[in-house]
Order: sequence, then C-alpha cells, then structure tokens
Amino acid sequence: MRVTLLALVLFPVSLFAQVDKIEQYKLEQQQIKQAQLSRQLDEAVVLMDSGKYVEAEEKLLNVLNNVRAVPSDLTFHFGKNSLYLEKYKQSVDWLNKYIQLKGTTGQFYTEAVDLLKKAEVGLVESQKNDSKKAVDVLSRNYEIDCGPTGKVMCPVCKGSTVIIKKNPLGDEYKTCPYCSKHGTLTCEEYNKLIRGELEPRL
Repeated sequence: MRVTLLALVLFPVSLFAQVDKIEQYKLEQQQIKQAQLSRQLDEAVVLMDSGKYVEAEEKLLNVLNNVRAVPSDLTFHFGKNSLYLEKYKQSVDWLNKYIQLKGTTGQFYTEAVDLLKKAEVGLVESQKNDSKKAVDVLSRNYEIDCGPTGKVMCPVCKGSTVIIKKNPLGDEYKTCPYCSKHGTLTCEEYNKLIRGELEPRL
C-alpha cells in the first residue's frame, strides 16, 4: 500500500519534471535559432559592405522569413541593400519603416535619411524609365517589431494628431482617425495600418 501511495505522489512530480525539460529544450532551440539568425544578419552586413549585394539579399531574406517579428535594424539593412540593388521602391519602403520605428534616436537615423533621399530620387527615375521590373519585398508582408516601447509615431499624421487638407477655401484641419491623442500607434495597430487592415476611429 505504501509503495502505491508513494508511486501516486511521485508520478505527478516526474511528469512535471518531464514537462519542464520539454519547455527548457524548446527554449534552448529558440535561442539557438535566434543566434543563427543574428549571425546571418551580421554576415549579410559584411557581404553588403564588400559589395556583394545579391548574396547579402539572400541572407537578409532568409532572416526575414524566419523571424517572428522583424527587428528595426533589419529594416535598415534591408532598405540599404535594396538601394544598392536598385530596387528603389523596396528601399524606400524599408527605410521609411526604420525611421518610423526609431525616429531621430535610431543608431542609423542620419544614414537612413540620406539613403532614403537617394532611393526616392532613384524611384522617380526608374518610374520614368519603367524598364526594370524588380520584384519588391515590401514590409507590409511582415510583422514589424516596434521595440521595447511597443509604440510607433503615426505615419499618417507624422505624430501631430492632425491631418491638414488643402482646399479652395484654405486649409482644412481634421483629427487623425488612426492614432492616439499622443500621435502614436500600438505595435499591433501599426502592423495593421501598413497591411491596410486598420479601421479608422469614428
């Protein structure tokens, strides 16, 4: 009888220990995968700095397609590399995302603004010529990581909370229908907005 009672007591303990080991294993596997993706991002940056833009894009795409949420640094590097590949629309899209996410405090802000200007000029020129039909990997297809604050400046009103429309009688001011009274969006709202899924507030 004692053996049976002991077995009944020990069985749940051993079961919880097994579940704990499984969770620990899953966590370790996630950490390994994250480390591999970080290494690939570093390798892509080295390739880009060496002028190997096609190889860099392959690595960047692999990281993009395997992360749960796209980190802000990846949006910058992908936008920068896209400029060198003359994929201007793609470059403008990703560099804009980086600036929206990090603002003026971002590590690559100054460089991102400079690259964005070049990408915009390139985009206008390529639209004039319309000879290249490059496939663009746009950020709306990915879940963007908004960082530790979980908030982003509203790209619709640029954080002002007001949209100004020009009309024949003068400027018309309208409260932004998307952001909070502080001119920000939550990360979930931001991702919905760039996918065209965010409904305006009434």
